[in-house]
Amino acid sequence: MQTELTLVIGNKNYSSWSLRAWLPLKRSGLAFSEVFVPLMTLGYKEKLLEYSPAGKVPALLIDSRPVWDSLAIAEWVAEQKPEFWPRDSLDRAWARAVTAEMHSGFFGVRGSMPMNCRASGRRVELDEETRDEVARICEIWTQCREAFADRGPWLFGEWSIADAFYAPVASRFRTYGVEVNAVCAGYIETTWSDPLMQEWLTHAQQETQVIEKGEAG
Repeated sequence: MQTELTLVIGNKNYSSWSLRAWLPLKRSGLAFSEVFVPLMTLGYKEKLLEYSPAGKVPALLIDSRPVWDSLAIAEWVAEQKPEFWPRDSLDRAWARAVTAEMHSGFFGVRGSMPMNCRASGRRVELDEETRDEVARICEIWTQCREAFADRGPWLFGEWSIADAFYAPVASRFRTYGVEVNAVCAGYIETTWSDPLMQEWLTHAQQETQVIEKGEAG
């Protein structure tokens, strides 16, 4: 009997957490349906509570049972597709570490540069703490790319859950014109040109809702 999967997401233009869950699920080839809940609209929180006890996106319903955290969703997908983490145990631990660092940190980048896939040419003033976060992200990307360049174009050579979690950051850096080194610029281009990312971006461009707190710069 086939498992029934339903992914509940917010606006593709703004919802970075939704993107982090959607990318591995889409790449897995598993059949799933999408439920779109427009964020910051009347009654949206109550609608989300119908799917997730946390009342947030994303949520994955697996035969009607909810998983309501983006990393938990990604880990469930990786259990179906073990190749979504590096094969070597130490490389896998490294990938999990940088993914967890993204999942639980970089609040300055999130707050100063909200994901906005439709926007370009935006500029925001970054405080010292956020500049340090940008430098740390670039350090992560550079170290990973230099270590695994011979295995492919992604952070750990082949695509992994880590790439799903940094995809919204790549989008942010493009939107706000963040200056990065050549290695990081190449990684941003790899992420941006990925066919699944392009599919997400096409849908984001078609959305018309404007969420003011996502319109920085």
